[in-house]
Amino acid sequence: MTAPLRINEALLIADRAFKPFQCVAWAPQDGNGELSLTVIDRTNTRIGHKQIPSSAYTDPAQLEHVLEEARKELSQEGYALQSWSMPH
Repeated sequence: MTAPLRINEALLIADRAFKPFQCVAWAPQDGNGELSLTVIDRTNTRIGHKQIPSSAYTDPAQLEHVLEEARKELSQEGYALQSWSMPH
């Protein structure tokens, strides 16, 4: 069984998943445990956003699924992402 991810690990993985774009991620301080991801282009324009519950970002398989879905949405909108795979 794979060990749960810590939030810092999840943030690093998410950042790499959206190259060449920048992924800004933060955990709101309201204590609900969600992770907010915003993908921005080189002009600092927001091109994507996802809310990830803690149950998803601590589980590598769920995080991979959420990031793949977000990448697919950006690709369908015409954004070219670098190839990426979930680190194991």
